[in-house]
Amino acid sequence: MAHKFKLILQQRINLSDNTYHFSFNTDNPEGLEYKAGQFISLHIQQEGKEHRRNYSVANPPNANNHLELAMAAVPNGLASSLLLNLPVGGVIEASGPYGQFVLKDEVLPKRYILIGTGTGITPYRSMLPQLEHLLQTTDLQVVILQGVRTAQDLLYGAEFAEFAAKYPNAIFKACYSRGVPDQPQAYEVAGYVQNHLAELNISQASDIAYLCGNPNMVDAAFNLLQELGLDRAQIRREKYISSK
Repeated sequence: MAHKFKLILQQRINLSDNTYHFSFNTDNPEGLEYKAGQFISLHIQQEGKEHRRNYSVANPPNANNHLELAMAAVPNGLASSLLLNLPVGGVIEASGPYGQFVLKDEVLPKRYILIGTGTGITPYRSMLPQLEHLLQTTDLQVVILQGVRTAQDLLYGAEFAEFAAKYPNAIFKACYSRGVPDQPQAYEVAGYVQNHLAELNISQASDIAYLCGNPNMVDAAFNLLQELGLDRAQIRREKYISSK
């Protein structure tokens, strides 16, 4: 059930040239109940009108009142201007949680394929503890593909690489559309994320895919996954559309 609440800024970190990580506390001492993969709406007032901007929660559900978001800054954007100029201790109105982009299968698939571009990777960061539990207690396999332009644009890469290194059934690939570093890590590869789907041997009998981020990637990967054998019902999508 969605609720209105206040977010109080605790920290702002620059993740890449134009992407930022924000840590907030909520004004509810009991915390905010949400599922990994859901999003919240920021309520922004301008010239007497309320505008909303949606952001996936970037941290796992927890028992405290802490909440994290990631934002790709948009020049002169409404939310970008507010968040980049908000002082520590500053307050934003918000509501949520919303969305069904969550791990919800009563019958667990053999493999989750989680694909994200840009800040579309944040729902999967929120899912990591849930995925770890499943990897520890079942035969589940997990593939995480993050698509960015360059290594400098990679978001939370060390966390995903550490996660994959811990479990034989987990794979993480950072897919760079504008070339890999001169001495790439084992998880760093060239090309768009959708270019790496064919090598996964997609199986209608075993796979569920999640797509989040740039609409062009989501559409291209959605079509390709169907060509490779997945039914539409086995592909879950969430598009990120930049708003001023």
